[in-house]
Amino acid sequence: MKYANWNNELGNPEWFLHDRFGMFIHFGLFSLAARHEWLMTTEQISPEDYQKYFEHFNPELIDMKTLAKTAKETGMKYAVLTTKHHEGFALWDTDYSDYKITNTQFKRDLVQEFIEAFRAEGIKIGLYHSLIDWHHEDFTIDGLHPQRDDEEYRKSNNTRKMEAYLDYLKNQVTELLTNYGKVDYFWFDFSYGHRDWEWSKGKGKNEWKSEEILDLVTKLQPDILVNDRLDLGLGVVTPEQYQPEKPLVKDGQPVIWEACQAMKPTWGYDRDAKDWKSSEVLLKMLIETVSNNGNFLLNVGPNAKGELDKREESRLNDIGDWMKRNSKSLYGAGQSPFTVPKDCRYTQVGSNKLYLHIYSWPLRHIHLQGLAGRVQYAQFLHDHSQVFFREFDPEEVITSTETHIDEDSVVLELPIEKPEVLVPVVEIFLKDGENEIKI
Repeated sequence: MKYANWNNELGNPEWFLHDRFGMFIHFGLFSLAARHEWLMTTEQISPEDYQKYFEHFNPELIDMKTLAKTAKETGMKYAVLTTKHHEGFALWDTDYSDYKITNTQFKRDLVQEFIEAFRAEGIKIGLYHSLIDWHHEDFTIDGLHPQRDDEEYRKSNNTRKMEAYLDYLKNQVTELLTNYGKVDYFWFDFSYGHRDWEWSKGKGKNEWKSEEILDLVTKLQPDILVNDRLDLGLGVVTPEQYQPEKPLVKDGQPVIWEACQAMKPTWGYDRDAKDWKSSEVLLKMLIETVSNNGNFLLNVGPNAKGELDKREESRLNDIGDWMKRNSKSLYGAGQSPFTVPKDCRYTQVGSNKLYLHIYSWPLRHIHLQGLAGRVQYAQFLHDHSQVFFREFDPEEVITSTETHIDEDSVVLELPIEKPEVLVPVVEIFLKDGENEIKI
């Protein structure tokens, strides 16, 4: 299948389209501040004042092996770690900066530990890398920069050399794609060339020299996937903190996309966070995404000691429990051509497996439009117990106490009580291959 956001420069996306579910990990100096990964700019903190987080950084309880096992038990097939967020702090032993994790009390290369642990669990490796760097002395001041309102800092743009910063950026990308073996996915963040503050403009593909960066990435790792945030119109489209309601298309062609979601309003650790999404809401978001031909990248933000919040652990456990019994409805799945019943979502695998995810438990029956004569067998996916179904029978006398069946429909006969599953799934085996999907 051709995708509007893909070409021969980019790696083969088949594994990505099959695996569907990944873990995002936001971790950095902002984890000590425990209130927002953007605090350096939202609170307009200078690099000098931000230095206290560097001096006190020591995630002594972080254990990538345990986190990798958690990701696997949750059903996640790939993971993406923030190697450097906008604050400029490197989680690996870079040769191009002293502002790195091996110069803190912690001393260890966390990128290496992440890659080794997740690779050992069979989870594909993704690396996040910010194009922005508010710490670097040659990164020019713009309207997003923490020092945007400081006249002395703004004057320093006269001596800041963006070309020197871009060399630094390329050197660090080269390290990440050279020193750690195969990397499956490189996740850049982000372009904002459309922004205009009058005294400064945002940075997009021209400012980043994005074509050169993409060329570097694909030469170093020809099979790698990238996201779309280089502003080139190529790569995985990455909507964050909102859910598309239908498959994404561009110029009439489908695009490969990934919904990036945090469990709470922030990505990094936030001690006082409210408005946590429930396990059920997160699971429905995952199902919704796959039903619209997308991937789902679910974030965790370890605290400053390196541990997950108990609420994160609880939600991952709940999703993992569901995935253990129901993941067949998501891996390798995509949108189905059939009309979706009320309060349900379909996913489909190939030509003969249709999965009905029931969001709101009905009274006894669900009508499946357009499936008359097509259903071979039906069962609950979580326990493989049979689900009976009925079709229109012109000779049957329907009384006022029985459900009425349309000629083109199948009616599932469900128990009165909802099974003890967050979202029950009915696996429907179809008789023919006329409605095969391709993803």
